[in-house]
Amino acid sequence: MTKRASSLWSNLFRKRNPITDHIIDMWSTTPLFRDIPKREILQLVRDMPPRNYAPNEYIFHSGDQGAGAAIILSGKVHIRSGEVLLAELKEGDFFGEIALVLDVPRTADAIAVEDTELLFFLRPELEDWLSRSPYFAGRLGSNLAYVLAQRLIQANKSLEQAGQSSQI
Repeated sequence: MTKRASSLWSNLFRKRNPITDHIIDMWSTTPLFRDIPKREILQLVRDMPPRNYAPNEYIFHSGDQGAGAAIILSGKVHIRSGEVLLAELKEGDFFGEIALVLDVPRTADAIAVEDTELLFFLRPELEDWLSRSPYFAGRLGSNLAYVLAQRLIQANKSLEQAGQSSQI
């Protein structure tokens, strides 16, 4: 057997990395990656940089330039606007997705509540993926529109409730 043939067989039967599989599973359960095959997500995950944060460390500040979204691999994150807690996020939750499509400053602070590990999906990775796999990258764009619309609806409900409670 030639060296090339033997390496082909060893690659074919090599066990997958369980951490990578876990990350793929996490992304695939988000609405962002709905109807996108795990093999496509795998191509993206290989290039996603991880980062660890200590308790009370800022991930980003309101006004910082956004570069992409993040998923929480472990830990907790608070999204705050001034003193107002907008969201408490945990393992498997993602945030910052506006920065995947718009080059605008962040609209809130993101702060690690405890030791937290994040994996970042950056705009350049999305742009590369769009050129390699336009169908599925387009699917992600549609999913992203859905996510943003749902968050807008929730924000409007919160504002309505806050307005009603201040009138009581």
